[in-house]
Amino acid sequence: MSDILIVDDERDIRELIGDILEDEGFTTRLAGNSQEAMAQISDQPPALLILDIWLKDSKMDGIDILKCVKRDYPEVPVVIISGHGNIEIAVAAIKQGAYDFIEKPFNIDQLLVVIRRAMETSLLRRENSKLKQGDSKPAEMIGDSASFRALVSQLDKVTKSNGRVMLTGPAGSGKEVAARYVHANSNRANAPFVTVNCAGMEPDVMEEILFGREGGQRGVEQGLLEQAHGGVIYFDEVADMPLGTQSKILRVLVDQQFTRVGGSDKVKVDLRVISSTNRDLQTEIAAGTFREELYHRLNVVPIAVPSLAERREDIPVLARFFVELCNQAQGLPLREISHDAIALMQTMTWPGNVRQLKNLMERVLILGDGTDPIEARELPQETGPAASDDGRVVLSGTLATLPLREAREAFEREYLLTQINRFGGNISRTASFVGMERSALHRKLKSLGVVTSQKSGARVARLEEDVQEAS
Repeated sequence: MSDILIVDDERDIRELIGDILEDEGFTTRLAGNSQEAMAQISDQPPALLILDIWLKDSKMDGIDILKCVKRDYPEVPVVIISGHGNIEIAVAAIKQGAYDFIEKPFNIDQLLVVIRRAMETSLLRRENSKLKQGDSKPAEMIGDSASFRALVSQLDKVTKSNGRVMLTGPAGSGKEVAARYVHANSNRANAPFVTVNCAGMEPDVMEEILFGREGGQRGVEQGLLEQAHGGVIYFDEVADMPLGTQSKILRVLVDQQFTRVGGSDKVKVDLRVISSTNRDLQTEIAAGTFREELYHRLNVVPIAVPSLAERREDIPVLARFFVELCNQAQGLPLREISHDAIALMQTMTWPGNVRQLKNLMERVLILGDGTDPIEARELPQETGPAASDDGRVVLSGTLATLPLREAREAFEREYLLTQINRFGGNISRTASFVGMERSALHRKLKSLGVVTSQKSGARVARLEEDVQEAS
């Protein structure tokens, strides 16, 4: 949200500021008196308020409006402007909670610098508010596959300790859900869970966001570390943390205290640290982009979160859970999922993992008609053999060029690999689905060079030559 409300009794001034900010990509609203201003604030609080001190023909002056805004909407930064500015007015405004004070006639460059900083503060406050609102939501771990049960077993072992946990796994696999599960089942469950999005923060403001700031006109502003006191700080995608910040976080982990930006007093904190990454930190260390000392401090208990491909048995229950979630949160139709649709989803590739499955279910519900069960035709068709409109199977280019015997073996091999992995390596369930005796399926797999091996708590099928190369 980039909505800025400009309140000034001089029409030329408020329109000039509005035009300047519109040119910079902001959305603006204008008000000429206190009545208009309070009505617009009540209707929709802005991301930022630019407020004149003296307002002609108004029931309230700028200080009165400032007091009301800081009381009812404390997350909205207020920048005070005045043509009659003096040190007393500036001090009074800052004491009442104003973000900054600018005297007319103002320099445009100076105005834009103050507004951009204030908007960064507004964004941070809204994100913190969302985090606090989300703290009360339970972390729901959904699944029953062998690899999922192995993950939950590991998480349960660390919930009651204060040990630092490093969650590894591909993007979208559910690392934050796992972190929230640890928090929700720990003795810190009633304390804050604060997320640090290491990949989404600008390096030049990250330290202020983490450690807070003090001094100057804005007084003391708490950072995320201070807000997480007593609870959990979660470093999401920690490999993206700037090197300079890494050394300071290392010092916090050692001393359990830090100094705010611009300050000198030590701030003591009691934190449990959980981190996550989808990258190989050993490779990052070798490349000089991640500090080895920090790695050893964070990687006390390493836990791997499996990809969706490693827990295909969970796809039906996850898909149904996301349908129910979309129904509760957005009022989308509560639809069943057909057997064919489930079968197709269990054979699809999922580079985006659980997040991709959630997005797919939401898209299908938004674009679908009625409340009939979700059918396979509503799902994206991947590259490979597909059905034409008249029911014929359309062969891929490679398969179509092979002699019949080789094409049949290639199809059987790929088909059986897909089905075995779909059922988590369970030969009995695979045999039942494909319509073969278990012993016959074993013989067929052996003739096709397909073997099963243990991985992430579940059995997966691979070609024999792939296993030999891996060993």
